[in-house]
Amino acid sequence: MSGMSNQMSLVSAKGLSIRVGSQEILKQVDLEIERGEIVTIVGPNGSGKTTLLRAIIGALSPSSGQIVRAPKLTVGYVPQRLHIDATFPMTVARFMSMPRAPGKSACNAALQEAGVPDLSSRQMSELSGGQMQRVMLARALIGQPDLLILDEATQGLDQPGSAAFYRQIESVRQTLGCAILMVSHELHVVMSASDRVICLNGHVCCHGTPEVVASAPEYRALFGTGTLGTLALYRHHHDHDHDHDHDHDHDHNVHQHDHQSIDTETGKH
Repeated sequence: MSGMSNQMSLVSAKGLSIRVGSQEILKQVDLEIERGEIVTIVGPNGSGKTTLLRAIIGALSPSSGQIVRAPKLTVGYVPQRLHIDATFPMTVARFMSMPRAPGKSACNAALQEAGVPDLSSRQMSELSGGQMQRVMLARALIGQPDLLILDEATQGLDQPGSAAFYRQIESVRQTLGCAILMVSHELHVVMSASDRVICLNGHVCCHGTPEVVASAPEYRALFGTGTLGTLALYRHHHDHDHDHDHDHDHDHNVHQHDHQSIDTETGKH
């Protein structure tokens, strides 16, 4: 880590607006990301979620307002699913060392942290979707980032695969102490995995804890009320589950119920 003051936000956006041509994609967005918290951005297609991520990373400049990043902030980025040409030979170890070689021990430690310690010699083209996402997560963790950003990182995974990936993300947060900023359309999983949720639709519609956002009229107008029952169910299990030996069982039950509720939500997307 970079020895920054714990009092300073890792990233702070004030009145952030971004215009592309004549279109204003984001308008007057305020955002704070603190060390160690998991923040999720939700919103309909075209709401500016990826644009906001690109601005936070520094790939887009604000039209007005500002983004302040903590000094020496290190960022790890996990993109949407990567497509590898099946005819192109590349091992996981080689992929991990691009574009700069971080050293074998650092690569192995990152693969361990991402939950795939035994994949180093495998061909990238042979990996399952879930394994591919773990390898991309490992690559983002090599530098032990202060902030880990995930843009629809579970897109294309099945529901149990998504749930397992988010459990790995929670483990990463606990081990590395980094902040995690996620964009996702999987409301049923994300709402239960986050400390704070930001509902975006060109501007910040509402924000706060998952319970606050799921109850907000602005959120219901965009996504309906399907998440509320799921969230209550998750919180009930979570609040009564203090035995780590039973975590998997509880998660499995919760996500079975989540799967039922997502059907009611998908029709609203």
